[in-house]
Amino acid sequence: MRCAVVSRAAPNIAVIDYGMGNLHSVGKALERVSPEARISVSADAETISAADRVVFPGVGAIRDCMAEIRRLGLDLVVADAIRNKPVLAICVGMQALMWTSEENDGVDCLGLLPGQVKLFSPKQPDGGVLKVPHMGWNSVQQTVEHPLWADIPQASRFYFVHSFYVDAADSSQVVGACHYGIPFAAALAHDNLFAVQFHPEKSATCGLQLLQNFVGWQI
Repeated sequence: MRCAVVSRAAPNIAVIDYGMGNLHSVGKALERVSPEARISVSADAETISAADRVVFPGVGAIRDCMAEIRRLGLDLVVADAIRNKPVLAICVGMQALMWTSEENDGVDCLGLLPGQVKLFSPKQPDGGVLKVPHMGWNSVQQTVEHPLWADIPQASRFYFVHSFYVDAADSSQVVGACHYGIPFAAALAHDNLFAVQFHPEKSATCGLQLLQNFVGWQI
């Protein structure tokens, strides 16, 4: 049964800043769905620890992202946040949670979720050619009921921009699936963590609904 998404207190939300995220658009989208929220864009461990909930965004090459995450000590901050409060990871933020990525000749990620990040192959089994990156709108199948899917219709379309996809080792953590040449994980969930490959802040009504659900998510 889908849990209710209810939050009465003004939330304190930290958006993790390691210089690689689409921070402006994420912050603006959160302000839109929750004008009363206190939103901090920060790399400061104390600020992130003091927040009620955390957003872990990311764009760009995974090697650069992981280097900055570790240089700033945010690997420990992200792991601690995931243990203690609702966390939403977006795009490369989701990929950074996995064991490893094939990007940049192989990169060790945070290892907080089981699985690998793999490159879409342009060559298809039928002889066709897949355009990489996967860019634009695509439908997402909700494979498991979850509070963050509340009031979002099945097979809703979200906006994607990525050349690499998550191959999850634990299928029970896949709560949203998409197809682009092959099926891949569009959303993962484990306890108080929800991670998406798409960009909710760029996904119009459904994306804003997901962000609103996250703001009100009670664990």
